[in-house]
Amino acid sequence: MLTKIKETAAFIRTKIKTEPETGIILGSGLGGLGNKIENATAISYKDIPNFPVSTVEGHSGKLIFGTLGGKNVVAMQGRFHYYEGYGMKDVTFPVRVMKLLGVKNLIVSNAAGGLNPAFQTGALMIITDHINFFPENPLRGKNLDDFGPRFPDMSKPYCAEFIEKAEKIAKDNNIAIEKGVYIGSTGPTLETKSEYKLFRLFGADATGMSTVPEVIVAHHQGMKVFGMSVITNGSAPIDPLGETTHEEVQNVAGSVEPKMTKIITELIKQM
Repeated sequence: MLTKIKETAAFIRTKIKTEPETGIILGSGLGGLGNKIENATAISYKDIPNFPVSTVEGHSGKLIFGTLGGKNVVAMQGRFHYYEGYGMKDVTFPVRVMKLLGVKNLIVSNAAGGLNPAFQTGALMIITDHINFFPENPLRGKNLDDFGPRFPDMSKPYCAEFIEKAEKIAKDNNIAIEKGVYIGSTGPTLETKSEYKLFRLFGADATGMSTVPEVIVAHHQGMKVFGMSVITNGSAPIDPLGETTHEEVQNVAGSVEPKMTKIITELIKQM
C-alpha cells in the first residue's frame, strides 16, 4: 500500500506546480465549490495511477488543484464509498496521497439525513464529533508507521479552532448554522425508521454513508480536520412527506452549496 501511495503522489507532482496546504472532499451535490478554485489544474481519477473511480451520480471524479481563499488547495470533486464495493483502504487512499503532497488541513463535506428533529431540511451542520457505525475501520491491518501511530487517540477528531472560526464566519455572513454529531454507516440503502430512531438514541444528529473513514485516516496522520453536513431531509420517524431519493438529496445539497462555499472559502483564508 505504501508503495502505491508514493507512486501516485509522485505522478501527481509531475502535473502540478504548487504544493497544496488544504484538502477538500466534496460530497453529493456539493461539487460546485470545485468550480470556484482559481488557477485550476484538473486531473481525472481515471488518469491517476492506483486511484479508484467514483461511480455515484453527483460525483464527477476529478482532483482539482489551484487556489481558494488565497491558499493552495486540492479538492476531490467526488469521493469513494464503502457501498460501491471499495475496501476502506481504497476509500481513504486519496487522503493518504494528500498527506504526501503536503496537505496539513482537511475539509470534508457531505449530504446527510437529519436525525435531530430540530434540524430543518437544507440546514448546514458543523460536525463536532462522529460515530463509526461501519463494519470495518480503515486503520485495520498493518499500521503505516510513516503516517501515524498504531492506536491513535480519537477524542478530538475535529479541530476546535476551525469550528470556532466557522461559527464566527457564519454569524458575520448571516448564515444559520447547526452543530452536531454525524454517524456513518455503509449504505447504499437509506435508513429505516427504526434505524433512524436507534441512531438518534446513540446521540447522533445526522447520518450518512461517508466522511468517517476519511476523517479517521486524516486524524491518524496528524491533519487538522473540519467537517460540514448539508441536512437534505428531515428526521424519518416524524417526516410525513414520504420516501427520499438520491435526486432529492442532490437538489437540496446543490441549493445550499453557495452558503457552504462561502464558509469554507473564508475558513481557508484564516487557516
